[in-house]
Amino acid sequence: MTHASNIPAILSARPELMVAEASDEKLQEALEWADMLVIGPGLGQSQRARQLLNQVKKSKKDTLWDADALNLLAIDPDTRQNRILTPHPGEAARLLGSTVSAVERDRLQAARELTLRYGGVVVLKGAGTLITSFKDEMTIADAGNPGMATGGMGDVLSGVIAALAGQKLSLYDAACAGVVAHSAAADAVASESGMRGMLASDLFIPLRRFVNPDMNVK
Repeated sequence: MTHASNIPAILSARPELMVAEASDEKLQEALEWADMLVIGPGLGQSQRARQLLNQVKKSKKDTLWDADALNLLAIDPDTRQNRILTPHPGEAARLLGSTVSAVERDRLQAARELTLRYGGVVVLKGAGTLITSFKDEMTIADAGNPGMATGGMGDVLSGVIAALAGQKLSLYDAACAGVVAHSAAADAVASESGMRGMLASDLFIPLRRFVNPDMNVK
């Protein structure tokens, strides 16, 4: 779901996608049938964006919050356990009322503090992505490379994690598996084509291979 003005551009590039305007009615329909929700990428921070986020907050469905949903959460914080947060260091700093340098100085402490304040599962992106949960679980991903620092890469990660969670993995397991698959796909792209100029869409085929390990996907 997206702003109405975005739909023609999206469908011209990817006609196979199912895209709908983010009206109150359409969003409510989605909230009723969806197993997992992602909110934040492309959301903005307008009054309308806040209304949409509030509508999602009223749902009891599992959710993943990214991008502007995190920026709005920093303004109006709450705690819930059935949610995944996927901040980069800048978003983490805003959520903690801190600085990027402080977050990067002790990433593990920052991830734990985010979990304590906001609940659920936290994926603190960056060099050595950290996954923590309100159950005091913790994983560090050692895959990935600097070529991933490009627009849209976090959006792909959000989609991968949400897709796994929608297949009945726990939120923590989905976050861990999604981070590993996403990072490994980026490493495969870097190995084949180099890190410079990597695009988020370059990950699609290697990601497909990683989530279909018994298939020879060309």
